[in-house]
Amino acid sequence: MLTFDDEISTTTIPALDALLNPKAAEAAPASSSGRIRVEDKRIINCKADVNQLVPFKYKWAWEKYLAACANHWMPQEVNMTADIALWKSDKLSDDERRLIKRNLGFFTTADSLAANNIVLGSYRHITNPECRQFLLRQAFEEAIHTHAYQYIVESLGLDEGEIFNMYHEVPSIRNKDEFLLPFIDVLTNPEFKTGTPETDQALLRSLIVFACIMEGLFFYVGFVQILALGRQNKMTGAAEQYQYILRDESMHLNFGVDLINQIKMENPHLWTAEFREEVRGLMQKGVELEYAYAEDTMPRGILGLNATMFKEYLRFIANRRCQQIGVDILYQGASNPFPWMSEMIDLKKEKNFFETRVTEYQTGGSLSWD
Repeated sequence: MLTFDDEISTTTIPALDALLNPKAAEAAPASSSGRIRVEDKRIINCKADVNQLVPFKYKWAWEKYLAACANHWMPQEVNMTADIALWKSDKLSDDERRLIKRNLGFFTTADSLAANNIVLGSYRHITNPECRQFLLRQAFEEAIHTHAYQYIVESLGLDEGEIFNMYHEVPSIRNKDEFLLPFIDVLTNPEFKTGTPETDQALLRSLIVFACIMEGLFFYVGFVQILALGRQNKMTGAAEQYQYILRDESMHLNFGVDLINQIKMENPHLWTAEFREEVRGLMQKGVELEYAYAEDTMPRGILGLNATMFKEYLRFIANRRCQQIGVDILYQGASNPFPWMSEMIDLKKEKNFFETRVTEYQTGGSLSWD
């Protein structure tokens, strides 16, 4: 990781600053000392030197970065022997095999889209170094997740071409990705710049779609399905990896919510009644798309689950996302039909859940189990 002493100013490293933060390089007047004060920092449209990490203003972002680093894992640490034997046997039904393959078909490209959105989009427009530090870690974790799905596909001997092309060829998966792509394209467009109410709202809208709908809604049917298999002692290796991924995604979601709320706080003029209603409409569309995916992956009851249960679950999750960013809920009275998922969705409970099983996490090392 690059670090810069706080006496280094943007005037001494113009090429590097222009590369990492072109808006700041264009607009920021160079002070005589180049030293950054806490009050100079902002999440977006900051004109201070983005290369100076400290002094911290958003300590929550730094703490989330440290928490993510403490929970490092790699897919190869998970034993897939039982999964391979089960997949080669006749103990999985056709519906269970369909569910697993469709699940992997969505996630193999979804986390790749997430990484591209961070590296090519969000990172450029978030002008705060402690938030960028978390985004760098998040991008790496998205790479680990893509690696994990590939590791499962390879372990089971699945047709890689079939699985990785499902986001083109399976309508319920393609429709979710096509919903997401315009919001990703906004941020990854090299011509896009924040600085006006319209472009700042466009950024905020894309961040909400990315955090609250993509990571906070579209992933959860798949998580429930694979974890439900694991609860029945099926595909236990895959379920273990999904537990780690869910833990990571919970951290990503919580960071995204804090980021969105901080931008709202610093830019209250963006949070209009019309914008809030637009967000509610996007959330409702997300529920419809994810429910269609649930119906496609589970055309019949399986694992004690059915698509109708997911309709209630998605409404419950959508209400939570609305509440987290200060939008009126969409579905009065929606409840969680999967209470066993609550400890995994909640970040605090989730960390406790993992602490009961994992004795030590080591960066760059293997997990040590009881």
